[in-house]
Amino acid sequence: MGPNAMILLEEMTRDIDLKPGMRILDLGCGTGLTSIFLAKEYGVSVIAYDLWISETENYQRFKSMDLDNLITPIHGDANTMPFPNDYFDGVISVDSYHYYGSNDHFYSEKLQPLLKKDAIVAIAVPGMRIDLGNAIPEEMKPYWDEESFDTWKTIHWWRQLFSELLNRLIVKEMDCFDEAWSDWLDTDNPHAVSDRDMMKTDDGKYMNLIAIIGTANK
Repeated sequence: MGPNAMILLEEMTRDIDLKPGMRILDLGCGTGLTSIFLAKEYGVSVIAYDLWISETENYQRFKSMDLDNLITPIHGDANTMPFPNDYFDGVISVDSYHYYGSNDHFYSEKLQPLLKKDAIVAIAVPGMRIDLGNAIPEEMKPYWDEESFDTWKTIHWWRQLFSELLNRLIVKEMDCFDEAWSDWLDTDNPHAVSDRDMMKTDDGKYMNLIAIIGTANK
């Protein structure tokens, strides 16, 4: 329900080194399309973790593609993940992390302990080109709500947050913004139809997509 997650993931994985056998947390995996891509393309073992989609629904999807040996679906909240410390070789999160991680405590308290030293961290989130403070622009008020707006941060904000938490840190505007959004808006999904006016009104002034990439500093 938003810009094409596969397009975001394909761009992000150009900057990371995934190898067969790695244990990867796909945090906020939704219906597991990103998990399927990671398992098929890279041969990694994926924990497909999501709050809104049941593990049974995702398991049936993975099983139908003969990937149930590589992908384990788990239903749960990002703030109460049931994994041991130093468990993952990497975490990938596409269009999900901003909902729970746009604060100064989630990564260090909830996620970092689960990652091995030098584990891959790759996050794609919607963001803002400029800092709008707490004020939603008048023309965007019909389309943005306060709760969502509060999670959309700038490149500068994310860079400051992760500057001492990740090594080899890259925080950048993603090149695939137009392609990922166009792919979504061309569908007949009712949410996509309602997003068309939003994107036309924004017209490149405010919204972007941001990639945060690095390795765990432990």
